Amino acid sequence: MIEINKEKVVAVLNKVLEAELAGVIRYTHYSFLIFGFGRIPIVAWLREQANESLWHAQQAGEWITTLGAYPSLAIGRLLDTHVFDIGTILRESSEQEGAALNLYRELLSLVDNRSVALEEYARQMIHIEQMHAGEVDKMLRKPGDKTAFLERPML
Repeated sequence: MIEINKEKVVAVLNKVLEAELAGVIRYTHYSFLIFGFGRIPIVAWLREQANESLWHAQQAGEWITTLGAYPSLAIGRLLDTHVFDIGTILRESSEQEGAALNLYRELLSLVDNRSVALEEYARQMIHIEQMHAGEVDKMLRKPGDKTAFLERPML
């Protein structure tokens, strides 16, 4: 196997860490802004997403320290349009999840055929993010509509 470029891999992992920490904040913040009859299940789903983002951040941080590097203390981009309907929240979520998916793909390109463990980690995270993107897409559809909501699927 070819050696990984540790500096580039750690740089991407730190971007992943920052993006996932932003997800924790974003999903938690969104959960405060849900009102109406469907509040309870939507808030539960958003908080579940915040917990998942924290888990993803922890995994990235563990990989960074496994590689002998220092995990970033920064937090990724936080988008706030001050529009609180669930459709806008889901579209914003989809945009941010797409950015995270691209980071995992970038990581995979750096470790493919170089590190089995990092390659498996990247593939697992791509799978999780793609499944999440699919769920958000389904949530954005009108009941009974089978057509994908997003014009450019992330799958």
